[in-house]
Amino acid sequence: MATPVFLTIDTELMWRHHAADLSASTVIARSLEPAGVGVTWQLERLRAHGLKACFFVDPLPAKLYGMAAIAPTVEAILAGGQEVQLHLHPNWVGAAVGDRGQAHGRFELVDLSRQEQQDLLGEARDLLQACGAPEPVAFRAGSYSANDTTIDALAALGFAYDSSHNGAHHPWPSAITLSPDLIAPVAHRGLVELPVTTIAMPGGGRRHFQICALSAAEMRAALTYAARHDHAAVTIVSHGFELANRQGTRANGVHVRRFEALCRTLAERADALPTTHFRDRPALRLGQDDRPLPANALRTRWRQVEQLWSNWVEERAA
Repeated sequence: MATPVFLTIDTELMWRHHAADLSASTVIARSLEPAGVGVTWQLERLRAHGLKACFFVDPLPAKLYGMAAIAPTVEAILAGGQEVQLHLHPNWVGAAVGDRGQAHGRFELVDLSRQEQQDLLGEARDLLQACGAPEPVAFRAGSYSANDTTIDALAALGFAYDSSHNGAHHPWPSAITLSPDLIAPVAHRGLVELPVTTIAMPGGGRRHFQICALSAAEMRAALTYAARHDHAAVTIVSHGFELANRQGTRANGVHVRRFEALCRTLAERADALPTTHFRDRPALRLGQDDRPLPANALRTRWRQVEQLWSNWVEERAA
């Protein structure tokens, strides 16, 4: 039986650029289209490989920078045949241009009450639709910061899926009351929870399946393991800005190569590991006891070498 893959890309304006008091156009460019490897480039590579991806888009910065900061990206994603779902970083509430980030809301969604969460989620949903997106059916919290209160609020608003549970960031800020070992989709409080896939680390602990967190070899091994063991789903994370350095001024070659390798692997294994959209509401095998890829010291050491190169060389400003 095939294992569906949710290739997800969190798409947002970066707080660090706002706090650095960069111009609005620079904040938008370095967050969404940094160094020629942002959303537009990623859409082209997805098209070339025949892959489906979900772009979780945070619309809250539109309250600060206007709809034009978000709407063109939403339009490009939809025109590229991909889906837009809801993402949210609550710190954008109350932010002001030119104050270097002094005014802001809570940085973690879990710090808000049930009613505050529901009100903010409803407002963000409406903003996303005002930016041109269809009504969202799936959500991921910024920083994976969600709890059962978040799930209850999402259910009340009519969402069908959440993808905030991340065992590598549990119990805070990823605070949903599910096991940190859970990687299979599960029914939870009226929604389907799609946990971020994790792999086991030598000596214990977990590392989540994210482009900047795993090497190409680790990603390939995790996908092979999931297909071989008939996992119910794989959920992968990337970001619109993740393939560039932190300043958004040059491409990070390590991350670009990982993205390309991941796309090739998924294209080659499309029969066993088909990419899918939340909007397609695929039939999912809920509640399986899927286990993360076991730890491997050699793969881990190679990734650590890559990370050193990425941090010392690729992260230099242009």
